Amino acid sequence: MVMKMKRLLLLLKPLTVSLPPSHSPPQILQFLENRRKVHHDAINFCQAILQKKSVEWKAVLRNNLSPPINDVDLVVTVGGDGTLLQASHSLDDKIPVLGVNSDPTLIDEVEQFSSEFDATRSTGHLCAATVENFEQVLDGILEGQFLPSELTRTIISVNALHLSTYALNDILVAHPCPASLSRFSFRIKEGDKPCSPLVNCRSSGLRVSTAAGSTAAMHSAGGFPMPILSRDLQYMTREPISSGAASDLMHGLIKHDQTLVATWTCRKGVIYIDGSHINHAIQDGDIIEISSRAPVLKVILPHHLL
Repeated sequence: MVMKMKRLLLLLKPLTVSLPPSHSPPQILQFLENRRKVHHDAINFCQAILQKKSVEWKAVLRNNLSPPINDVDLVVTVGGDGTLLQASHSLDDKIPVLGVNSDPTLIDEVEQFSSEFDATRSTGHLCAATVENFEQVLDGILEGQFLPSELTRTIISVNALHLSTYALNDILVAHPCPASLSRFSFRIKEGDKPCSPLVNCRSSGLRVSTAAGSTAAMHSAGGFPMPILSRDLQYMTREPISSGAASDLMHGLIKHDQTLVATWTCRKGVIYIDGSHINHAIQDGDIIEISSRAPVLKVILPHHLL
């Protein structure tokens, strides 16, 4: 079945790079300039391919995006996981997204510069295309050979009011100062029925990830990668203090029909959604509910993830 796609949005990571101090070694400055050029060439390449196709399209820098995205049939992001992540915050469950990793990490390059600086770029975990195969993947989408997968997202409510942004990767509930203690209690519920005992916790925060986000910070902290299409969520209390008998409850799953309900008992707190840029302040007594009942995100995934 050929997908009826007439309008396409090309969402672009900006060309600017964060420059180090002027006294930095020349090889670092040259490396960053090379990164800018590679990304610029990738943008031009993708635009040239689109000009050959029978679709209407427009290019927008991600910094200039005005959500929601609702007037196109497909979103193509050119950058890395961060650009796809930003697009996801403006998409419902109807418009699919294809990620193009504009500058994949080269292992030889990382090894070459390992004694001087970190040459690693975006992982591009959810990006199904690079400049090497963009036209092939795009044609496969337009011809109906490549269909989007439905990725679980997290919905968060505070005092029964839903936050407007759904998390594709993970959320972190913590004190705004990373050196301060976070106090909260939580339990898992299915409807109004408790599925776990109440856990009173002193720690450095609570992280909840989707399957898509389980290979990122959650995995680094000792969690486990989940099947990419899982509807469950994974939670972990960060650095719990004296967990004692409740230690087995500090890390686990929130099934697709369950909700994690937490009560915040610090004077200040923040819910960070997919990183630090999107956040919501909370205070003592706030009740936070976290589940996977958010609208899914349709993503053209790399074959190795399926």
